Amino acid sequence: MRDLRPHFSRFLGADPARLHFAAHSHHPWPDATREAQLAAWDTAARLQDGKWEEVLGPVLRDVAAKVARQLALPDPASLVFAPNTHEFVLRILSSLPAHRPPRVLTTDAEFHSLARQLARLEEDRLVQVTRVAAEPHGGFLDRFATAARAGHDLVWVSEVFFSSGFAPGDGAAGLGALAVACGDAVLVIDGYHGFMARPVDLSALAGRAFYTAGGYKYAMAGEGCCFLHCPPGWIPRPRATGWYAAFGALAGPQGEVGYAADGWRFMGATFDPSGLYRLGAALGWFEAEGLTTAMVRDHAHALQRRFVAGLEGTMLDAARLVVPLDETRRGNFLTFDLPDAEAWQARLAAAAIVTDRRATRLRFGFGIYQTAAEVDALLERMRAMAL
Repeated sequence: MRDLRPHFSRFLGADPARLHFAAHSHHPWPDATREAQLAAWDTAARLQDGKWEEVLGPVLRDVAAKVARQLALPDPASLVFAPNTHEFVLRILSSLPAHRPPRVLTTDAEFHSLARQLARLEEDRLVQVTRVAAEPHGGFLDRFATAARAGHDLVWVSEVFFSSGFAPGDGAAGLGALAVACGDAVLVIDGYHGFMARPVDLSALAGRAFYTAGGYKYAMAGEGCCFLHCPPGWIPRPRATGWYAAFGALAGPQGEVGYAADGWRFMGATFDPSGLYRLGAALGWFEAEGLTTAMVRDHAHALQRRFVAGLEGTMLDAARLVVPLDETRRGNFLTFDLPDAEAWQARLAAAAIVTDRRATRLRFGFGIYQTAAEVDALLERMRAMAL
């Protein structure tokens, strides 16, 4: 991939000494998103209350179309937007049976937006949760599909596990067998570490599975703009609902709370629209540059290989990798399991190296704003630290 660093001049120039290797967390934003942020402000100044016709009309439709192209979705109208994925967690949970504790199947490697909420509901015996261990990774999908056949109301699984970087289905399309095993259960794929990091083709699952992700990570647009693909007919009337969900509600029994028939049935209420502008700009820049997610993955994986090949003389060892390099089902970050991960993260930060950590797991993320030069600089600093 060509050198794309000039397109990230604002972020990279803010602290030239910083080596940012947390692309799995807060990805730098391309310069185009700054203009979009200003455009959101100018729209509010120009239209004031009238801005919502533009935000919920052409702006939202443009972003939905761009997201749909990235996911190979047949209809952008299946997409709905919210400030964070936890809003979608709540709305989906609110749709489950109310006369008994709903049965939920998930893993022990889901992100906190779901894991914390389920744990709290379990405390009051409001849900029954079965968690399948994500590790060992080999054979996970078979184990999970077997558990799904036992019958559940909701099945929730990550496309790429945030705690390790392992991609159990090798892409959303690879989860087709799981969709069959789920029977009548609502199936949700958490795609936050897959969207814009690995090619995602939802065309075969568009009518069956929910899919959620957002702009904070690999889409390079920052916080405040997440999305949910809503398969037609599934969960038509979530109990947790905002007044925007009534837009387009043209059918339904007299006196019943109305819902839109498409993805808007999962809409909330008033939100900060600047995230939509940034996401639209980031995706527009991506398309204009002729980039593809496959190119992003290949570039990140090439940088990963260069990094691991140069680890001699540093505090890291490839044997500590949770997902080894010979595993093609991996995301765009590498996870090292280290008993002293917290101390090493602090030392890296003191050397102006930004990484991320989950308990004993130290994570290094790789993105399109990096070249081999950044990897070499990272290794050089790490060798100096190890002396």
